This record gives sequence, structure tokens and C-alpha cells, in this order.
Amino acid sequence: MAEIDAFFKLMQDQGASDLHLIAGSQPILRIRGDMERVKYKEMDNDELKAMLYEITPPHKVKLFEETGDIDFAYEIPGLSRYRANFFNQKNGIGAVFRSIPSEIMTAEQLGLPAVVKRFAMLERGLILVTGPTGSGKSTTLAAMVDHANRNRKHHILTVEDPIEFVHKSIGCIVNHREVGTHTKSFAAALRGALREDPDIILVGEMRDLETIALAIEAATTGHLVFGTLHTASAAKTVDRIIDIFPADQQAQIRATLADALKAVVAQNLFKRIDVKGRCAALEVLVGTPAVANLIREGKAFQIPSAIQTGAKFGMQSLDIAIMNLLEKKWISPEEAYDKAIDKAKFVSFLKKPPDDFA
Repeated sequence: MAEIDAFFKLMQDQGASDLHLIAGSQPILRIRGDMERVKYKEMDNDELKAMLYEITPPHKVKLFEETGDIDFAYEIPGLSRYRANFFNQKNGIGAVFRSIPSEIMTAEQLGLPAVVKRFAMLERGLILVTGPTGSGKSTTLAAMVDHANRNRKHHILTVEDPIEFVHKSIGCIVNHREVGTHTKSFAAALRGALREDPDIILVGEMRDLETIALAIEAATTGHLVFGTLHTASAAKTVDRIIDIFPADQQAQIRATLADALKAVVAQNLFKRIDVKGRCAALEVLVGTPAVANLIREGKAFQIPSAIQTGAKFGMQSLDIAIMNLLEKKWISPEEAYDKAIDKAKFVSFLKKPPDDFA
């Protein structure tokens, strides 16, 4: 048992999502979104580095010494998997570990809208799950892949950095590939994927133009592609994809994206006030012909209106999702107001409205 494993056991006992280990600081846990210090001594750089290197693959140690940044996954059988990130900072080494549950929660357990399960059964197209860091994108994606795995008989290929949720082959064959270990890059893995007979491809993060272009290409050539972006809404997701391409290619990519994009799920996490834990509010965009026309014509700014009128297709706005959580008394009016798009709808729930709404 590695010395650091005691902190991972503490994470589980406290229900923490993240562990921060920083040279010159006490360990810190993120519990229900808040940072809480652990009653433990401050560790110096050499002491912490020795603890961290004990669980780090040798090739990752070498890479960290060369670059100052690494990502990898660490697993304690019977406890959990952890996504690790090491970095250098003013006082020395730093590390953040995100807990990845061994048991994948289903769409029903997560309370996801029914339409999200339908996305996992599509034959082809691009499905994007977006939101800020720590908003639960990987958990939602895992639930969709799990639904496909249980209800289809196809080949699922995941490309991640690092591998997070591990899916056992059930109805589908599932192959996991990790960037830096099994493939050089997301783009290299996607180029290879087209020769590996996949039906479903999960791209852990669409970071650059080449990866985005290859993902869209795969989605238009008969594959169902899942991916993530760090965007706050469906409209901003479309703009982000278009804007990453050179100006002279944007008209063409609008047309291609209009055909490829089948759904965007943009989500945000909220702290529950009724029980311990957190819950997600989801904005859902479905790629209907009307939405495809808006993308093709460069009218992404009209997507929020399309979502408002698209309830019969399973669409919902972020504000509607937030209001549903608020009316269930799952979340506080203050956090609902803070994360809402149209804040005026939530002012009446506040005990003390802000000055600009007084």
C-alpha cells in the first residue's frame, strides 16, 4: 500500500471529489464544491515529491521532469480510480486528484432527461457534452456510453487523456485508448480509429482544430461520436467550433457541422441543500432541421430561441432546468440566481435581491 493511499481513503470517507496536495501546504479536499483543509502537517517539496512519485509510472516521471505537467490515472482496486495532474508551482510540486467512481451511474440514477438516452442509440452524428471544469461532463458521457453498451451490439472505442470511467464489454465490445500510452495524440487516435471498425467513438476532449475536424469527419462518415468542450451553452459551443477554423474555411465547416451535429448537452453542477451531494442542470439542444439551418446560415445567436420552442423534441433551456431544481427545493435560490442566464426570472426567490434588481 502506497503512503498516499491513506488520503484516497479519506476522500472516500469524506465524500470528496478532489484531493489537492501542494508543497508548502496542508492537504485540501473539495467536498460538495467547497475546499476544506485536512488536519495534517504541511509537506515540503521533497517529501511530497517522494510520495507522489511512488505511484507514478516511470515514463510519466520522466515526462514531468522534462515538461512540468503530466496527467495519468491511478487505481486502487475496490476503492476507486483517480485522474491525476501534476504541476510545478512557486513552492515546488503540486498535484490534484479527481475521484472517478468504479461504478458507472446510469442515466436514470443521474436524473438525466429521457432524450439523452436516445442520443446513445443514434446510428451516426456528433454528440457534445459541454460545461465548465468539474461540471460532471465525464459522468454524463459515461452514462450515455453505458446505455449504448447495454442496449447495442457494436464496437465502442474511447480515446482519453487519461482513461477515466472503465466500461466492461456487455452488449458492445469496448476498447479504451489513452493518449501518451496507447497513442501519440487525440488526432492520431482518431485517424487510426477510422480503420478500426468502430461504431461509436468517444473523444475525451476536443482541444484543437485537427481533433475537432477529425471528430466531425468521423461523425459524417457513419460513426456516432461523443466529445466534450469547455463551453457554457449550446450556442457558444457552435460558435467555438466554427471560430477555431480559419476564416476561409468557416462557411464550409458550418455546412458540415449542420449535418453532423445531433445534440449538445450543456450542464452545470449545483450543491444540493436537501441532502448531501450535488446535482446537474442540463441545457439540451437537439439537431433538428431548423437548428441545422441556423448553424448553416451562421445564426447561432438564434439557438436559444430554438431551444425555447423545441420542447416537443426534448429540448430544454438551462434556466428551465435550474427552475425545476429550485422548485423541488434541491438547490438554493442564491446559487440558482448566480448560475442562471436570465437572472430576472429568479429574483423573486431571493431573500435579499441584489441592488440592480431592487
